[in-house]
Amino acid sequence: MAKLRSLSITSPLVFAMPFKSEWAQQPIDLNSPLNSGSWDDAGTLSFSRGVVLAKNDAKFLYLALDVVQDTGNDSSTNDYFWLSFDVNRDRGITANQDINYGLYPGQPDKLGRQFYLGPGSWTGLQSSPSLSEVRQEFGPSMNSSTPHRIWKFKLDLKEINVAISWPLSTPFTYFGFRVKSTNPSFTTDFPGNFFKDFTKLRQLILSRKPTIPSAQLGPLVGSVGLIPTTKIDAGGRATTDAGYYVAVQNAAFGGTLNLIGNRAKIQDLWNQGIKKYRVEITPPGGSAQKLISNWSNYRWNGSTYVLESFSASTLGFYELTNPAQDYSIDDLLIQFPTTALLPGLYQIKVIFYKRVGAVDVPDANQTLGLFIDNSLPAVNIDSIKHGRTEVSACAIETIGAAPDGLNFRISANDPEGNLLGINFYATYGAGQSVGIFSEGYTPAKGNWGGYTNHLVPASGNWRPPQSCAYSFVLTASARTTNGYNYIGHNSIHRNLTLLLG
Repeated sequence: MAKLRSLSITSPLVFAMPFKSEWAQQPIDLNSPLNSGSWDDAGTLSFSRGVVLAKNDAKFLYLALDVVQDTGNDSSTNDYFWLSFDVNRDRGITANQDINYGLYPGQPDKLGRQFYLGPGSWTGLQSSPSLSEVRQEFGPSMNSSTPHRIWKFKLDLKEINVAISWPLSTPFTYFGFRVKSTNPSFTTDFPGNFFKDFTKLRQLILSRKPTIPSAQLGPLVGSVGLIPTTKIDAGGRATTDAGYYVAVQNAAFGGTLNLIGNRAKIQDLWNQGIKKYRVEITPPGGSAQKLISNWSNYRWNGSTYVLESFSASTLGFYELTNPAQDYSIDDLLIQFPTTALLPGLYQIKVIFYKRVGAVDVPDANQTLGLFIDNSLPAVNIDSIKHGRTEVSACAIETIGAAPDGLNFRISANDPEGNLLGINFYATYGAGQSVGIFSEGYTPAKGNWGGYTNHLVPASGNWRPPQSCAYSFVLTASARTTNGYNYIGHNSIHRNLTLLLG
């Protein structure tokens, strides 16, 4: 394996405050210049040789090292970088988990990665390609008009183990980097000796707050997670526009839900001194009752995020948070789990109260219908037949010449009509798989419930690609969202050994 180059170390000044990424409204093209506009409003952090810029969306962290003091346009990989992440965020070096990115020797636009073995010790560059990308640029930027070296990264969040949809915490990572310049000659590590001591790494907090277009927000409850309440129909299911942050079609709701206020309306209520509210829930065919929930949210106090707890009073009132304060989830009115609720259409009503004398008087309110469904689709491999003969699990079956083969009966059914997709496939050999049947949701299906005792293939027989042990796997996914993504699936499998005669 190739090794990253090792050079001498300098120790620039380290600041204690976390570094905050900002939301990228559009994916950033690494081939575009840094000052083309895509990086406007990025989070920034100064270091001794330049500026770090950060943006992110739901899939990628976009990071730029704007090395304004590297004014020599050296060829190939004479100028290079290291970029390290504490993947499990434990502030310690974990062997074969924590990542150090670098360049393949002689390939200035090919990102490699290696894993830490210990302080200042790594594996070689991995032969498997990284899911992330790098581009280098030499030119002016918003930080200096003098042409200089710029490193730009598109880092897959899964690769660095970060997810922005964590319901109760702030998505973050810890990172450090080295930049090496040949002309002028310098090697700068930020923070100093970061690759030997991960307690020195800088915290990077990712944004989980994309801006929802104000015209799409509901009048009081603006959104459920990232789904605008104006995109929820009378039946309580949501459909968002193509290309939106959260792409859902006719989706029910489930899991833990965040009801988030319309910022302009919440600010208006706050300015009027209306800072108290209640939440009611009406189940299908039932009567309204107080919705009581406890949750936590992180608040930025100027130097770090502090966890705060929220709950209702004995009379069921919640206190509105100051809209001017920066929370991990801004304008969060209530966070409540739905897993104990039976499937059906629920009415959620939020009522704000103003104080008149010693009496709380209702002022503003909104009722929101949500079809809640936490039940998973039922799945079953009803039968596997070779001709007219049922093949039992763990059997060893010989398949004759074509067109001889197997046929299946499968059930993948959701009684509430909230099925997203069906995938029936077989795994075999060393990580190999072959598809047998799949079907996904389309709007024309309406409230799609799937199939019971469905014949696969519809005609003819399925033939295995080779003699081997096979695991037949049936998976059905729910068309249910928590406001950030689809959640929930169910699967079953049956194992056979098939021999081609």
